[in-house]
Amino acid sequence: MNKNLKSGMFAVCGATMLMMMGCSSMKTPATAEVAVSKEAVNNAAVAGGAEFAPVEMNSAREKMAMANKAMQAKDYKLANDLATQAQADAKLAQAKANSAKAEKAANALQDDIRILREELDRANNNAAK
Repeated sequence: MNKNLKSGMFAVCGATMLMMMGCSSMKTPATAEVAVSKEAVNNAAVAGGAEFAPVEMNSAREKMAMANKAMQAKDYKLANDLATQAQADAKLAQAKANSAKAEKAANALQDDIRILREELDRANNNAAK
């Protein structure tokens, strides 16, 4: 019976510790997540997100502003959630910007190839005459 009592006490202590850890994690500042998300928004802006994905950039910036307000209000769960959403919006904006730039570069390359072919055809036609 003493062994069962020890096992029960161990289980109760373990459950109590888990509950305390769970509650404390909700109260700790979401500073790291907000900082990572802020950097993601900055990276998206540098990549041209405002030009190529303005809707996503605006959404990311708005959510970052709301996350910062939530941090000031010490609503860390909301701050964390908003920061995560801002980071997702920023990554989408950056991906769209990178994609648009790549497409623009591919189109320019296709135009250059077309011009070279036209010049080559013209040179071959003149040489044949």
